[in-house]
Amino acid sequence: MLVKNVIVGDLDRKYDHPLAEIVNIASQCDANITLEYENYHINAKSIMGMMSLVLQQGEEVVVSADGADEDELLNRYEMRKDK
Repeated sequence: MLVKNVIVGDLDRKYDHPLAEIVNIASQCDANITLEYENYHINAKSIMGMMSLVLQQGEEVVVSADGADEDELLNRYEMRKDK
């Protein structure tokens, strides 16, 4: 299991809801990925769960990935975040 603190930044705007991109990336991998924010633990593959989060730019979340491709998943997120 990998755990990483991530600061919420600008997300690509190619989706109607900005968190949809995170769900799209998470859904392409076998690993389980969870976002933790305050008292919430949200499955990153759940668009409804992700939309329930009210995140603002600059806030910190904890991302946990557990599975065979957990490294790939977090690396793909980092590559997209830097664009």
